[in-house]
Amino acid sequence: MKTLPISPENPWLAPLAGYSDLPFRMLCRAHGAAVTNTEMVSAKGLCYFNRGTTSLLQTHPDDAPLVLQLFGADPEPYDQAMDKTLEMGFRFFDLNAGCPVRKVTKSGSGSRLLEDPDRLCAIAEIMVRKAGPGRVGVKTRLGWENGNDIFLDVARRLEDIGVAWMTLHPRYGKQMFTGSADWSRLAEIKQAVSLPIVGSGDLYTAEAAVRCLRETGIDAVMFARGAMFDPTIFERFHALMRGQEPPRRTGEQLDRVVRMHIRYTREFDGSERAFRKLRSFIPRYAKGLRDIRSLRNELITCETWEQLEAAASRIREMEPADPLGFDPAAVIPD
Repeated sequence: MKTLPISPENPWLAPLAGYSDLPFRMLCRAHGAAVTNTEMVSAKGLCYFNRGTTSLLQTHPDDAPLVLQLFGADPEPYDQAMDKTLEMGFRFFDLNAGCPVRKVTKSGSGSRLLEDPDRLCAIAEIMVRKAGPGRVGVKTRLGWENGNDIFLDVARRLEDIGVAWMTLHPRYGKQMFTGSADWSRLAEIKQAVSLPIVGSGDLYTAEAAVRCLRETGIDAVMFARGAMFDPTIFERFHALMRGQEPPRRTGEQLDRVVRMHIRYTREFDGSERAFRKLRSFIPRYAKGLRDIRSLRNELITCETWEQLEAAASRIREMEPADPLGFDPAAVIPD
């Protein structure tokens, strides 16, 4: 594949630190994700091939198209990082210029790169030169802080460099995830450059994503926390785009999702670390359902995969706490 499918009908899964590993990506693909991203990977860590970094590169022939997201404040390691990952078979790349988390920004990485657009563009230029045309994107925010709105200037510079797409989360880095994403800025950037624009931010439901596309005219949407809460959000999105009614969230449907996630995790990892991670992940799927606390308590005592499946199967019988259903947007934010 020479280019990525960037269109309104092709929803993306965001790079989610600690979450978008191979099993979760495969789960989202099974429910309609057209493009997925790895967790963010340190360019410097790739130069040393440390174990923690290389574990993030696990993939599978069916895990495609896949975008490898790199982060780091220093341009120099990107040369070697790109060479190594290209040798491993990766073809599509993203520069993380949007993560607002302190452990990333304290080194000048992530959204802190927006304070130094020359450095940001120098890194993007290395990645484009190494990967070739049509293969590098940049995920970013409006600026580091309110009043420092440099996203349009950065977008124009990146277009000149040869970046193939941009993903914009319309908040400021310093803002983290507080307040609301300003979708009007997505419309602004779409009008300012000819680059395909992928939108992110507050897409907690499939309905919100469809509305965002229609209001802004952007080229595609990227689900983050919405997918962490409900991997079937991609199916719902496809149904709405076809003019159909999306399926209701039920305990039985969630039970199928959880079983699939357990199966993928055992198939592609199966380690004790993966077991503990999944054990803490499952309650996210059941947010908004009755008796979630007792389920969480039961899950954390599980010691085997069989016990985990048995405990998780209780989701099948659980119902929404609100008899009229529940609004995912009201229960997703942590």
